[in-house]
Amino acid sequence: MQTFYLFFYNLFQALGWLISLFKILGNFLSTKSVSGTYASAGELIRLLQAIAFLEVIHGAIGIVPSGVLLPLMQWGGRTHYLLAIVRRIHEVQELPSVFITFFAWSLSEIIRYSHYALNCLGTPPYWITYTRYTAFIVLYPIGVFPGEMWLMYQALPFIKKKNLYANRLPLNYYYFVVALLLSYPFLWSKLYLHLFNQRRSKLGKHKKKQN
Repeated sequence: MQTFYLFFYNLFQALGWLISLFKILGNFLSTKSVSGTYASAGELIRLLQAIAFLEVIHGAIGIVPSGVLLPLMQWGGRTHYLLAIVRRIHEVQELPSVFITFFAWSLSEIIRYSHYALNCLGTPPYWITYTRYTAFIVLYPIGVFPGEMWLMYQALPFIKKKNLYANRLPLNYYYFVVALLLSYPFLWSKLYLHLFNQRRSKLGKHKKKQN
């Protein structure tokens, strides 16, 4: 039952991100512009990201070996980017950084969830495992630096001008985002190095089997 659930959860996410990618590319090809990226795929990506909180729960109750901290860090970072900044500040929704972020996320998640779904059925083909533990080397930095971080930096003047969340938070949100941007490379490197450790472990096991 647990394997059945995980298979359909990962299949649902893989198909959802595939549809998101089609929406992003379809908008780009039809308009010859990246400015409509959020309008075309933002709602679906928000839904997929909200559902992804289940992965934190999966780690907490032990049905997957990921633990809680790293899934929570990734989910929290993306959710803050989507809901607190992009969804709230209309002026940044048309920026190229949104296209870069969504494109990198979509490709990464199609690969990741497809691998997880196939893993529930047995041992996936090696090329899928290799792609899962190799594509992130390029896609992850693209999504973070010219995507998430650059957009948050571009959003700072609007956050300051609007005095965003002034009546909802006990701190100055503008300085919170500045502090977040300064700490982002350190938080990102923790996740990135973790993925390299996973890559070494997963691909190393395959080489040992071949020998």
